[in-house]
This record gives sequence, structure tokens and C-alpha cells, in this order.
Amino acid sequence: MHSSASLAESFKLAMDSLRSAKLRSFLTLLGIILSTTTLISVMAIIHGMNIYVAEKIADMGAGGFVVVRFAFLGDWDPKKFLELQKKNPELSIEEYDFLRQKASLISEIGMESETSGTLTYKAFHQEQVSIKGGTANMNILDNVQVQAGRYFSEGEDQNHRQVAFIGTDVKDKFFPDTDPVGKVIDVEGRPFEVIGVAKRLGNVFGQSQDNFVHIPIHSFFKMHGSRHWLSYSLIAKDPSVLESAMDEVKSLIRARRHLPPGQGDNFMVLTSDSIMKFWESLTGAIAATAIAVVSVFMVVGGVVVMNIMLAVVTERTREIGVRKSLGARKIDILRQFLVEAAVLSGCGGLIGVTISWLMAIVVRMATPVPMALPTSSIFIGVGLSSAVGIFFGIYPAQKAARLDPIEALRAEK
Repeated sequence: MHSSASLAESFKLAMDSLRSAKLRSFLTLLGIILSTTTLISVMAIIHGMNIYVAEKIADMGAGGFVVVRFAFLGDWDPKKFLELQKKNPELSIEEYDFLRQKASLISEIGMESETSGTLTYKAFHQEQVSIKGGTANMNILDNVQVQAGRYFSEGEDQNHRQVAFIGTDVKDKFFPDTDPVGKVIDVEGRPFEVIGVAKRLGNVFGQSQDNFVHIPIHSFFKMHGSRHWLSYSLIAKDPSVLESAMDEVKSLIRARRHLPPGQGDNFMVLTSDSIMKFWESLTGAIAATAIAVVSVFMVVGGVVVMNIMLAVVTERTREIGVRKSLGARKIDILRQFLVEAAVLSGCGGLIGVTISWLMAIVVRMATPVPMALPTSSIFIGVGLSSAVGIFFGIYPAQKAARLDPIEALRAEK
């Protein structure tokens, strides 16, 4: 009981000390504020980007995965690229049909290929449009929702119908005030009837995801051939069998390609988790650099806190003598100054967190950078800064606790 009362008294004395010298307290905290703001801002950027990537880029849905010829989830290496080009053959329609017939743990399987090109409608042109050829279920696999009209059917795909499903950027460019369904646009010089419009997807890192047109895969093959960087998108029958479904697909492709047991895969299977692990390895490097920079700021801030606390001990030598003469123990004096150092630094951490929070709001409104403060950042910011205050406050607190009460009472006011 006495301990908790002493702690509360120490906290009250610490707050009184901070209020009595506001400017000095603020200048003391400057290093702590800067370091905490830097740390929390980096955490907010990384956390926001992780959420963004998970929702916008790596979201394949529950149980979703893709099969590709190869992909780089690491540093770009031209030699490795050439090696993989030679080693990994293109995915094929025949393999897709084989998987569709043989895979038993798959609820959906689709095939797609993509390029970029120019769309034309009357006198209007839209360049660098993503032109994606896919099977009739690619809207389900790619999580693209219909805003107007419909998506193309399997019959339209098999009959090589020249129909198009467009993104909102294309709709806004060619048909800002009219219904595009039923209109005919040119896709790389070929006429395609618009049968549907997608709901807006938004931006990823400032790049629009709505500048696209989807056409049936067999119509795409007529334009670009059937060996144009095909990929397969798949969904397991249940998320609980995702690993088994992936193993089954791998085994089927290996069997069809006659790969011996000791030879590695000459294709790649990607999941949301594998993409997120790669992304988090990149952001981890950024976080490590930020921590190194923040550590320097924290040490500087801690040294400033220690120097100020030494000055405070000198200023309050007589007060310490009075307290000791009235029965205050060494532990009471030690606790008072440690609490004061912790509260001082903790306030700096809280100010830093507040600044970071305000920055996150401004950045989200003014830029495409998706900053988002994790709840843990508040406890990390305040807790870390308080810990720095306690560490660097130990020496001044010990000096205060060891003062001889008689010598202290003789000190000048």
C-alpha cells in the first residue's frame, strides 16, 4: 500500500515538475519526439502498405492460388531470368484442360493471358490499356464485380465471340454520359461489342486498376496466339484443403510433363501468403533501417534527458535534503526521479505518436501512400520512450538518492 502511495506521489511530483518548466521540458523532449515520430510514421507506412497489398494485390480469396511459368519474388537477376526462360516451358491450353479434367480438389479453375494495347471508339483513343483474355469465370477468380450489363459466357468464349467487358476508366473515356452496353469499340483494330462494365476497383500506389478490357480467351488467342504468358487461377474446394489442392495440381503438371522425382518444378505456384511473405521481407528491410536511424535519435534524446535530470538534481538538492530529513528513504528519492524521467520521456513519446497520427491523416488525404497506425504503435511509442527515460534517468536518480541529507540541507537555494 505504501509502495503504491509513494508511486502516486512520485508521479504527482513529476507532473508538477514538468508543468513548472514547460519550455525546458519541451526542449528536453525534442529528440524523443523526433525519434518516436520517425518510428511510428515508418510503422504506419509499412502497416498501411501491408494492408493495402493484402487487399488489393495479394488477395486471391480463401483457398485461391495461381500457376505461372515463373515469377520473381526477390531481387531481379537477368541471368536467372534467362535461365528460367530456357528451363520453364510456357503453360498451355492442353495442360489447362488436363487439370480441369483431373484435379479433384478444385472448385474453380480459369485461364488468362494479358497484354497492353490501344482501344478506339470513334475519334477517341485510350492507350496503354490492359487487355486481358480469360475464361468465362475469370470475373469470379479475379474478384471483378459487374456494375452494368454482364460478363461473357463460356459459349461466347468457345465460339470466339468478339465481346468485351470494360473497366470504369474506359467507360468514362468513351461513354461518359451514355450506356456503353451494346456499343462497339476497337480493341487493337478489331471490333468488339461492349456487354458489361465493372465496378470501380480504385488505385494501387497511385496506379488505376480500372483501365482494362476483358475479352474471351479464345478471341485473345486469335489476336496474340495461344502461347502468350498463360497463367491458371484456381480455388480449392475448401480453404482447409488448400495445401492438398496445391500438391495435387503440382503432381498433375509434373506427371504430364514427365518430370522425374529428383527434378525440381519447371513452373511456379503462388498463393496470397507467398506474395505477402515476399512483401513483408521487403518492408522488414525498411523497418530495420528505420530502427537503426531511430536508435541514434533515441540515444541522443536519452542523453539530453540524463543531462537535464542531473541539472534538476542539482537545482533540487535542498529539497531532497528536506525530504530525507522528514523520513524519505533512498528508494523513495530514486523512485521519484526515475518516475519523473519516465513521465518526461513518455510525454515525448505520446506527442510523437500524436504527430504521426496527424501525419497519417494528411498523407492519406493528399497522397496515394496508404498510411495506417496499428494500435500497437501507441503502446510501442509511449513504452519505448518511457523505457529510454528510465534507462538514462538511472544515474541522476542514483545521484539524488545518495545525497547526504545534512550536506543537501546546506545547499544554496
